[in-house]
Amino acid sequence: MSVEIRVPTLGESIIDATVANWLKREGDAVKQGDALVELETDKVNVEVTAEQNGVLQRVLKQVGDVVGVGEVLGLIGEGAVEAANGASFSSKATSSVSAQQEKPAVSQAGVASAADMQRSASPLARRIAAENKVDLAQVKGSSPHGRVTKEDVISYIEQARQQPTAVAPAPPAVVHSQPTPVPQAVSTPSQAMPVVTGDRREERVRMSRRRQTIAQRLVEAQHTAAMLTTFNEIDMTAVMDIRARRKDAFKERHNVSLGFMSFFTKAVVGALKAYPRLNAEIQGNEMLIKHYYDIGIAVGADEGLVVPVVRDADRKSFAEIEREIADLAKRARSNALTLPELQGGTFTITNGGIFGSLLSTPILNGPQVGILGMHKIEQRPIALNGQVVIRPMMYLALSYDHRIVDGSEAVRFLVKVKELLEDPETLLLEG
Repeated sequence: MSVEIRVPTLGESIIDATVANWLKREGDAVKQGDALVELETDKVNVEVTAEQNGVLQRVLKQVGDVVGVGEVLGLIGEGAVEAANGASFSSKATSSVSAQQEKPAVSQAGVASAADMQRSASPLARRIAAENKVDLAQVKGSSPHGRVTKEDVISYIEQARQQPTAVAPAPPAVVHSQPTPVPQAVSTPSQAMPVVTGDRREERVRMSRRRQTIAQRLVEAQHTAAMLTTFNEIDMTAVMDIRARRKDAFKERHNVSLGFMSFFTKAVVGALKAYPRLNAEIQGNEMLIKHYYDIGIAVGADEGLVVPVVRDADRKSFAEIEREIADLAKRARSNALTLPELQGGTFTITNGGIFGSLLSTPILNGPQVGILGMHKIEQRPIALNGQVVIRPMMYLALSYDHRIVDGSEAVRFLVKVKELLEDPETLLLEG
């Protein structure tokens, strides 16, 4: 008897996903709770696990296939037995194992190392490696934590192609419940990468599900909202002075650094309280004005931009906001966020300044009607009390939906943010 592996419920408003990577192959023994296949949605990646012990009999959906909730991904056969050394084998495959007894089995340490390598590689890197039959254990990660990215895999492939006579080390042999496991599907021409013709290098990369959704939603935001952007500049002297004086004591007391984001989050909350229509959304012919403050913080990750949400930011201290933002950003970059952490924001803050941006026009994160863009702090000459002085200045940009937010309201909102940040003590009262 076979048990079907089905696409689980993926979360609110998510009805389908893309098969990103099979973590088991046909013929592999599996235990209940083992991760079998990784699905990529527009928000997070989801691992589908085995509901019983057995053997992965058939893979019905290949890497790159789009699948809906409830669709059958594969089949698990019953009859798995726990061996003394911890490896699971199908009772029906005993003869196959016996026929391969002369082959060396992989040590538990080797299996663990391979599993660790899979976990330390991004989903896109794993997919490219699978399509090009690259052993991830041979690829060195270039990220600060050693995580293997798509660029690392592509670079490895390029180096291998430049040395056609070199023989790549064979991966450790694993004894499976069938003598010849079926490999993952070979990529279609649209997924192949890279393509090299002489010195005119080209690369064709299938857009990830998240990247496709980002593209679609950004275009939708520009087509459906009457989006305008207003600008102002802020003197960051007072905020930087507070950070310089308090950062060591703050870090020692709260075990988190005092950054700029807590100041800006508090300032945005104060301005939203003064101008509530920027904390709203349009539903048909009505405005849904929200009197709670769930602030989205845009984070750039390998797989694309995500916006995790700091809930009830008005009720949190500076330390709580800094701690939560740091945790969300870390898990966003390791693709470990959950769906609830990405849903339901009322207003968004994005910081292009960390990448060196001096000025930009952020695009709305629908259905929200406002987004604040932070930028690089630069020492610039300004006129102050009749004199020219050098101050650390930052440009701010507020994009808003003109359908419900008037221009004067947007300008005053941004001026309010500026006032609160240039006199940070008021954040304790209004933020």
